[in-house]
Amino acid sequence: MRDSTVPTAISASAVAVTPTPAKLPSSNRVAFAKFDWLLLPLVGIAAVVGLWFALSATLSKDLPNPIKTWEASKPYILEPLAKRGELDQGILRFTWLSLILVAKGYLMALVVGTPLGFVLGLSKTMTKALDPIIQVLRPVSPLAWLPLGMVLFLGAGRQASELAALFTIAICAMWPTVLTTAVGVRAIPQDYLNVAKVLKLSRWNTLTKVMIPATLPYMFTGFRLSLGIAWLVIVAAEMLTGRPGVGGFLWQQYNALVYEQIILCILTIGVVGFILDRLMSVVERRFKTI
Repeated sequence: MRDSTVPTAISASAVAVTPTPAKLPSSNRVAFAKFDWLLLPLVGIAAVVGLWFALSATLSKDLPNPIKTWEASKPYILEPLAKRGELDQGILRFTWLSLILVAKGYLMALVVGTPLGFVLGLSKTMTKALDPIIQVLRPVSPLAWLPLGMVLFLGAGRQASELAALFTIAICAMWPTVLTTAVGVRAIPQDYLNVAKVLKLSRWNTLTKVMIPATLPYMFTGFRLSLGIAWLVIVAAEMLTGRPGVGGFLWQQYNALVYEQIILCILTIGVVGFILDRLMSVVERRFKTI
């Protein structure tokens, strides 16, 4: 007669060796998960600052370390709105001057680039005619466009440098908006356009009620890329025109071999570019919810 207690014993032992569920995360892990958006960037910044100290101590003696950079830059940071001279101002004042010029050039880029993108998206003939020209002009450096702008606006007198800078920002920043808008127009589902025809919408209503909302995600991708390029171009524009701003200040300090202020300008350009991108992201999300 078979022993009926054997299976019971086996099953009991199996239950005994079954792994217990993992314990809940500790309070420290929960706290870290809540604040990792802040802690992880701080760790990254600390690593970069440590690398900066190491490079200034070993690789190049001319490279100022973070402490020397802070000491030399305190007048521009602690008095950010001071104006001691045309090219001796607080860092926020320089940034504001640069942002005004960028805003003007960026709006020009959108005003020209968005309609051009719709034209290219709607017409294959226009795409075939203009696409080679766009692909030739798109990679041209702002350092090449700026002298041409100075020639074009030579008769504008004292406004020539500003107009040349605006021309350079606009023509360099418009291409992402042109290309992404054209792609977005081509990606509109044919069903949307068929519904517009069935409802007998006018061309204007079809554009504003159907095409623009459908293309908006693509357009905002181009807008963000164009904004980043516009902010990059401002440095070259101010360097070559001598206009007051972050780029003009950077060029002045480079000629004077003041490396601490050069680093200050680099950090300012990076931080402002980061803020502009985040602001554009907020605007994009706002439009998506409308």
